[in-house]
Amino acid sequence: MKKVTLISGSTMGSAEYVAEHLAEILSDEGFETDLHHGPSLNDLPHEGIWLVVTSTHGAGDLPDNLQPFANEISADSVDLSKVTFGAIGIGSSEYDTFCGAIRTLDQKLVEKGATLLGDRLEIDIQKYDIPEDPAEEWMASWKNLL
Repeated sequence: MKKVTLISGSTMGSAEYVAEHLAEILSDEGFETDLHHGPSLNDLPHEGIWLVVTSTHGAGDLPDNLQPFANEISADSVDLSKVTFGAIGIGSSEYDTFCGAIRTLDQKLVEKGATLLGDRLEIDIQKYDIPEDPAEEWMASWKNLL
């Protein structure tokens, strides 16, 4: 059984809801899941499969509960070369910093050796009232890459 560690960062709760919904889907399909909202890097395995879900707030910023995690990743000694990850961002296309948080986090993870699995999903809340819907559609193909 493969294990997926889900990591969410959220200001208003939408990324948490998406992560929880995807964790249920994965569990129903026989995956082991471990869900973390705003974790410390030390709370996570430094190998295996991660699924990162974050909203964007402010001027393309990470949510406050995920900023410490992003700072920890930036440390010189961090090696995430044994991590494969999926990335989902939630934002509004009415801003020029649309999904800036997941783009920033994606880049930080790759810089530390992690490998992006599949395409990053960027959910536009201007197009989707319920962000779980496009995330579930994306998950249908992403889980086949695992």
